[in-house]
Amino acid sequence: MSGSSFGKIFTVTTWGESHGEGLGVVIDGCPAGLELSVDDIQEALNRRKPGTSQYTTPRKEDDELKILSGIFQGKTTGTPISLMVMNTNQISKDYSNIKDIYRPGHADLTYDARYGFRDYRGGGRSSGRETIGRVAAGAVAKKILKDFGVSFLTYTRSIGPIEVKEPIDTSAIYENPLYMPDNEAYERAASYLNELKAMGNSSGGIIECVITNYPAGCGNPVFEKLDAMLAKAITSIGAVKGFEIGSGFQAAKMTGVDHNDTVEMGPFGNLVKHTNHAGGILGGISDGSPIILRAAIKPTPSISLEQKTITKEGQTTSISIQGRHDPIIVPRAVVVVESMVALTLVDALLQQPTANMENLRKFFE
Repeated sequence: MSGSSFGKIFTVTTWGESHGEGLGVVIDGCPAGLELSVDDIQEALNRRKPGTSQYTTPRKEDDELKILSGIFQGKTTGTPISLMVMNTNQISKDYSNIKDIYRPGHADLTYDARYGFRDYRGGGRSSGRETIGRVAAGAVAKKILKDFGVSFLTYTRSIGPIEVKEPIDTSAIYENPLYMPDNEAYERAASYLNELKAMGNSSGGIIECVITNYPAGCGNPVFEKLDAMLAKAITSIGAVKGFEIGSGFQAAKMTGVDHNDTVEMGPFGNLVKHTNHAGGILGGISDGSPIILRAAIKPTPSISLEQKTITKEGQTTSISIQGRHDPIIVPRAVVVVESMVALTLVDALLQQPTANMENLRKFFE
């Protein structure tokens, strides 16, 4: 199976299946000398692991990280970093009754169409559990970016029809299990989800990510625009069905004079933008202002409500999916979105020094 690698310089390759022995990632291209420990990565994995609230699957996994290579005396060596998490609570028999039935909203049908064979235990590589490798690698990328003062703020913007109000309360993000920066919106969203859960249904939502202090000049102006690479990174997450940056789809309703971000020189010789409809990226290259993006997350496809589908033999049937599933994917996907953004931004940052002669000369000074 190709397509499991991401990045040009900071390259990550994820591996493993939902019900296999374990999952992980190999990172190649991480600079040597970065201080890195299990705790740095485990903190991020804890944000996505299952069984942490009533809004996640009850599957209990510690997702305990093991570093297999690339670290010596607490620092990266510049060689490939291999990270692994073992599966300890998989119950594959939960899927034996649907091995010949295509689940609505899942990749069952398309996997058979492409490979003629699939791992039906939890979806194999199409499972959300594949994101363990992304989150582990993203934690390393964030550690690099943090060294340069780059910071992330990622949270649930909306759940179903319920959206947080402006201005957001950043202190509330980690005070509730839905990662919503608005406690009133959280209470309404929790009630909404409990109603759906009681019916055997699920909900989607929107995740917003704001990145500050990322330098200007990163990204390429044609096929590998920074916003294009971010779109690829975010839409590669299985649950994502939409992506926007800056004003996003609202730009279609605006005029040029409203959408253009005017710029002037600040009192300290710095550029000042009065608005940020571009979302921090112009012509595919970062402009130094905050990068603001959003991801639309679909409702969890595994629901117990009866739905029509077909078997592998093409016979019409119906299915009610039982087992352990998230009533909403959004809370656990917050850190996944953040991780894919970090991987994209660190890869673009590492490419920047080769963009002009002046940067190359600095290396030889």
